[in-house]
Amino acid sequence: MKPGRVEQSLRRRLEAGEKLFLLLSDPEKPISPETVASMVEAGADAVLVGGSLNITPYDVDEYIRRLRGAGVHAPVIIFPGGVSNISREADAILFMSLLNSLDPYWLIGAQVAAAPLVKRLGLEAIPTGYIIVGYGGAAGHIGRAAPIPYETPYIAAAYAAAAELMGMRAVYLEAGSGAPRPVPPEAVAAARRAAEEVMLIVGGGIRSSETARAAVTAGADAIVVGTMAERDPQRALEILSAVKRR
Repeated sequence: MKPGRVEQSLRRRLEAGEKLFLLLSDPEKPISPETVASMVEAGADAVLVGGSLNITPYDVDEYIRRLRGAGVHAPVIIFPGGVSNISREADAILFMSLLNSLDPYWLIGAQVAAAPLVKRLGLEAIPTGYIIVGYGGAAGHIGRAAPIPYETPYIAAAYAAAAELMGMRAVYLEAGSGAPRPVPPEAVAAARRAAEEVMLIVGGGIRSSETARAAVTAGADAIVVGTMAERDPQRALEILSAVKRR
């Protein structure tokens, strides 16, 4: 399967030397559409939409329609916490496998259930290896992950290499929503060296411009900010600016 329109547009920006800022919003506790629109206007490259609990397809559909109504024209990409997150209103989906889950459902079961729906709705799929590091948060708990310890970046590198060799075009290193610590730069750098061709996404616990810059300097292609944008939109805009200044 070749990259689709959304993935191609993101990769063109990377090839031009840019770094990507991805805004994450959970429909259960959503960022206001007006705030999302202002961040897209400021340079956010795409909006990730999804959550782990208490989400129905109706919630996701309705929230994406509200985003469009507020003038959000950036790609909307489903960041699935389960099959219930899939929406015909989105432009693409991170078709993820939680690689360090102890539960086969999150490795392949959910993907088997989702695949016919993704095909039926014509959603662009971006094959993604999802890797929980350290804290993990709700995603780690729901996904029954064995989080990679902060102090073992070589394990993150091994997972990233495995994802690349299995044909995944993106790797998402996740510390968890609201994590007390972000993914260490050492783990980002190790994953980058191990999987040079993937789009390397890093999220969780990014609360400052310095943290974001450390991740992109270590090799991240894209930074994900969610909780900070929900709690302090101005701080999130500062992080966006820091990512885009590089």
